[in-house]
Amino acid sequence: MKRTKRSLALTWLACVSLVLSLCCGILVTDKASAKNDRRNRAERRHRKVASDLREHSRREPRANGLKVILQLNDQPSTELRALLRSNGVSVRKQFKHFNTLALELPASVIESLGSFSEVEFVSVDSEVRSLGGHVARTSGADNVRSLGTSGPLDGAGVGIAIVDSGIYPDHVSFLEAGTSRSRIVKSVDFTGEGRTDDPYGHGTHVASAAAGNGLVSGGKYVGIAPKANIINLRVLNSQGVGSVSGLLSALDWLMSNRDNYNIRVVNMSLGMPAINSYKNDPICLASRRLVDAGVVVFAAAGNNGKNGAGEKTYGHVHSPGIDPSVITVGAVDTKGTNGRDDDSIATYSSRGPTRSSLTDEIGVKHYD
Repeated sequence: MKRTKRSLALTWLACVSLVLSLCCGILVTDKASAKNDRRNRAERRHRKVASDLREHSRREPRANGLKVILQLNDQPSTELRALLRSNGVSVRKQFKHFNTLALELPASVIESLGSFSEVEFVSVDSEVRSLGGHVARTSGADNVRSLGTSGPLDGAGVGIAIVDSGIYPDHVSFLEAGTSRSRIVKSVDFTGEGRTDDPYGHGTHVASAAAGNGLVSGGKYVGIAPKANIINLRVLNSQGVGSVSGLLSALDWLMSNRDNYNIRVVNMSLGMPAINSYKNDPICLASRRLVDAGVVVFAAAGNNGKNGAGEKTYGHVHSPGIDPSVITVGAVDTKGTNGRDDDSIATYSSRGPTRSSLTDEIGVKHYD
C-alpha cells in the first residue's frame, strides 16, 4: 500500500514537473520570439532609412526642415497620411510614375517613417551636380551612320532628352540643316528659376556633343546624332547645382511625355555621390523605369579618377551611373587623333567598381 502511494506521488510529481517545464519552456520561447520580433522590426526600420540620413538625424535630433525623398511600395495608410499632415511635415512634390514623394520634415520623424509597411526607402534629397566630346569620327559614329537599312543613322525623327543645365536656344548648332528651324522642340525648367536657357554653359556643350550639326566647325565637330530633335530639361541651376527631387521631376515628366516627342534617348551628364545601393537609390530606380519603358539612358561616370595628390583612384562612379540598366560613360583622352589605338581613359575620369552599399543594423556595409 505504501509502495502504491509512493508510486502515485512520484507519478504526480513527475507530471507536475513536466507541466511546469513545458510552461517555462513556452514562456522562454515566447520571450525569445518576442525579442526576435522586436529585433527584426528594428532591423527592417533600419534598412528603410539611408545611412547618411540616419546619421544626420542622430547627430542633430532636433533639426527641422530636412529635405528627403520617400519611396512607397503601396498607397499611404491612414496613419502615414496623418503623419504627413502633422506639424513640421510638408509634401513638396509628388512623382506619380515612381510612387515617390519629396518631403520636408523634422529629424525626429525620420526613424518612425521606417515603421510603416508601405514605406520602401527614405533618403536625402541630395545635391546633383554637372559632370564634365570629342568628334564623331574618333567615337566611331561616322562609321556606323552608313549602316542604316533605310537611310543614314543620323538621329532623324528621334528625340534626345538632355537633362542638364539648360540649352542656349539661339545657337546655330541646333538648327535643322539648311533652314532656320530649331531642333529644340521642347524646353522645361525644373530648377524653380523660371528659365530654360543655359547661364551655366554645361548643357549647351552636352547637347552639341549629342546632336550638334557641326555648322560652326565646318563639320569637324559634328554631334553623334546631328538630325535628332532635342528636348531640353533643365535640372541644374545657374551654379550648375540641382537636387534629387528636381531630377525626379524631370524623369517623371519624361515618363508622361516620352511618346509625344518620340524620346528614345536620355542623357544625364550629371550625378551625385553613390551612397545608397542602386536597389534603393531613387534616381537609379527612376532611370530603370525609363529603360523598362524602352528609353536608352546614359549617365556620366564622374570626374573623381584621381585624388588630391594626383594618384589614380577607383570606386568613385556616381549615381545614377551605378545602375546596371544605365549606360555609364567615362572620359577618354584621344591624344587629338582620329585613330583609337592611342586612346586611353582620361586621368580624371571616375572608374569602377561601383561602391554603393546597404548598411545593416550593426553598421556593416554590404556593397553592390
